[in-house]
Amino acid sequence: MAYPVITSCPVCSKTLKITKLHCTHCHTTIENDFELSKFASLSQEQLQFVETFLVCRGNIKEVEKELGISYPTVRGKLNDVITALGYEQQKKSESDEKKIVSMLEKGEITPEEAIKLLKGE
Repeated sequence: MAYPVITSCPVCSKTLKITKLHCTHCHTTIENDFELSKFASLSQEQLQFVETFLVCRGNIKEVEKELGISYPTVRGKLNDVITALGYEQQKKSESDEKKIVSMLEKGEITPEEAIKLLKGE
């Protein structure tokens, strides 16, 4: 039975390093320092969110419908994934605020959701 790769030490919580790879077919073993993808550090919940986001082709409204969560919650989960991947959050620009107002005017989000987005929640 195969287990998912863990990325943090269960004793001290520091990042683990992969040092050995083994082929179960020909029994070749390779030892060296290997790096995992940034995605390996995401939680199972974050990976499921990314998968849904990709299947919905990045359409936040579709992700909202698929997961049954609000627009600000989708944005929050997306921001959490971006942060977990090691990228800094971009500050809201004037164009972001205009997009939020436009979405509100079109009825795509509620006034409460617009307020949360503008506050960065």
